[in-house]
Amino acid sequence: MTLREALAVLRQLGLVETRRGRTGGTFVRRPPSPPVGSLRERLRSLTATALRDLADEQFAVSGAAAKLAAERAPAVSVRRLLGLSDQLEKASELGTPGLGARIRADSRFHIEVAVASQSERLTRLEVTLQTQLAELLWLPHDPELDAVEVACEHRSIATAIAAEDGDLARTLAERHVEHNLRRLTLLRLAVVEAG
Repeated sequence: MTLREALAVLRQLGLVETRRGRTGGTFVRRPPSPPVGSLRERLRSLTATALRDLADEQFAVSGAAAKLAAERAPAVSVRRLLGLSDQLEKASELGTPGLGARIRADSRFHIEVAVASQSERLTRLEVTLQTQLAELLWLPHDPELDAVEVACEHRSIATAIAAEDGDLARTLAERHVEHNLRRLTLLRLAVVEAG
């Protein structure tokens, strides 16, 4: 009885769906967009110091990963990075329903840079950082403008990696993290002021 009640609650939240028939069952669903209200609460609960610390960690990880990716990335990884920067721009054309798509495209890009670095530790760290930061970065405020700007930053990083310019790739990745911290700080202020 408890399990049925729990599944009913999860269905109401849109997190699972139940299908009948021979191939039926209960399946986890990926919501099209994250729950914006709970993301705002999460951002509100973070202190400015905690945000800065997360950004400091991402600064170190993303910069090192970009530099190593420029030195080590196989051609297939470079093509994937260029494609992922295009995906973010396309997701911005969807407007608010594309919020989940923007989050996934942004997060995949950063993880792919770490994968291209061929460092398992940097990849694990980047995945952890993306689970903590990616959704917060895309809270609605002016997402279309941000998506275009962020897609350009991604394209620049991917192009530097393709050109095997490790120093430029690192600089661009670090600048990108600084821009993200600025966006998150302003967004946090807006969320706190809104109450």
